[in-house]
Amino acid sequence: MSVVLKYEDGNVTITNEVIATIAGGAAIECYGIVGMASRKQLRDGIAEILRKENFTKGVVVRQAEDQIHIDMYIIVGYGTKISEVAHNMQSQVKYNLEKTLGLKTTTINIYIQGVRVIQD
Repeated sequence: MSVVLKYEDGNVTITNEVIATIAGGAAIECYGIVGMASRKQLRDGIAEILRKENFTKGVVVRQAEDQIHIDMYIIVGYGTKISEVAHNMQSQVKYNLEKTLGLKTTTINIYIQGVRVIQD
């Protein structure tokens, strides 16, 4: 599916993959995020961290009528406050989608798939 923005001069079509790419890029820049996790995760009880070229697999974009819902699957760093990390990520993703695409999201659901030790 895709989102169609209608303007006076014509239409702009934005695919769900573009929305997922922007949301995933905004998410991994947030403090406390180790990486994106696959939504089909937990093979042997271990969440797999996705590489940058695959982090859209950790983002699900759903559309219902004129509303956009985003589900994000992440792995957070050990010792971070999970509620703060999730809230900051929601704010950052919402801001980036509004700034770059002009889209207003209805919900951004965060699913914590694992906790990893951050090595410096």
